[in-house]
Amino acid sequence: MKGLSTLRKIDAVGRIVIPIELRKLLDIGKDDEVEIILEDDHIEIKKYKESNECLITGEITPQSRRYANNLVLSPLGAKILYNEIKDKQKTFES
Repeated sequence: MKGLSTLRKIDAVGRIVIPIELRKLLDIGKDDEVEIILEDDHIEIKKYKESNECLITGEITPQSRRYANNLVLSPLGAKILYNEIKDKQKTFES
């Protein structure tokens, strides 16, 4: 969704208003939580979704674990990722 830009002033207490057009596009409604992330030299704002959804399989399990940068992997997702890394390592060693 690159290419959208808007200019907003920060008010006296540090608030900004997210334009209605952007809130509609991102399905952000009244009382929804947003996540504010510092990325290098910019701030990213996105709708907050608390989830233990595995990045690889999409499944949600009680055994899923959260790693660096909020990477969530289920046991199966971790196994798949491990095998892919192992296969890539073999390719580089050949």
